[in-house]
Amino acid sequence: MIKKHMSLFAIAFCAIIFIGTGILIAATPPDNVLIKNEGYKKIKKGPVNFSHKKHADELGINCTECHHKYVNGKNVWKKGDAVEKCAKCHNPIKKKGSKELDLMHAYHKNCMGCHKQMHKAGKISKKDYKHLRKCNTCHGKKSKK
Repeated sequence: MIKKHMSLFAIAFCAIIFIGTGILIAATPPDNVLIKNEGYKKIKKGPVNFSHKKHADELGINCTECHHKYVNGKNVWKKGDAVEKCAKCHNPIKKKGSKELDLMHAYHKNCMGCHKQMHKAGKISKKDYKHLRKCNTCHGKKSKK
């Protein structure tokens, strides 16, 4: 009887460890995210190799500065929630009558707006801010497809 209970306990313990490890791995964001130019009529710039690690860990930018899910005008997204692709709500091609920014303008408003705020707050120098305003600082080379 005791052996049976010990076996069940061991199986349950292993299952908890296995599931817990899977959840932790799934909740850990990648160090870098390649933001590709998908869905546009014409590709004007190369993809952006975004350093999630630098922005989140080194610069201490809160997750909700980029990640959001609005309900009744309030961002209800919290750390650990699923991260949807931006294009789910921000269409690469502007739709007539849409209240949402198109994808390019959503990225630019968020990224460039944050860089501007950081410069105004004295967290990045004027030189670095000017550098970050250049397209090729963030955008890689365009593929020749």
